[in-house]
Amino acid sequence: MGRSRGGLTTKIHALVDGRGLPIQLHLSEGQASDCKEAGPLLEAVPQDSIFLADKAYDSDAIRSQLQAQGSFANIPAKRNRKQSFAFSSFLYRYRNLVERFFGKIKNARGLATRYDKRADNFLAAVKLFAARLWINAYESTA
Repeated sequence: MGRSRGGLTTKIHALVDGRGLPIQLHLSEGQASDCKEAGPLLEAVPQDSIFLADKAYDSDAIRSQLQAQGSFANIPAKRNRKQSFAFSSFLYRYRNLVERFFGKIKNARGLATRYDKRADNFLAAVKLFAARLWINAYESTA
């Protein structure tokens, strides 16, 4: 999807809930900035929730959009940021839910190695795998 010195690259942007189940998935080029591609994810953030993200999503636009939606951004500040924000390292520990989601994706060989040449086919495969995670989560509760 995106071209860099290493070849074609793609980033998956994911929004997961408190159980690590995906709510919103979005693709971007590998060389694109994370904070510029966060728009589709921020639209799916529920009101009165806490948005946990890494330093790549630290921007004033993201923080102001989340505040306008009535949510709180718990994002660590970048090293070069002059202004500091409220940040809870205890809450930040729960960001591992999205990292565990990406670990589950890597179990699917076709997704981990990205055999699909077209971005829409790759995103469809990722969403199909995400639906499988949702089914497995609700299968054990029935």
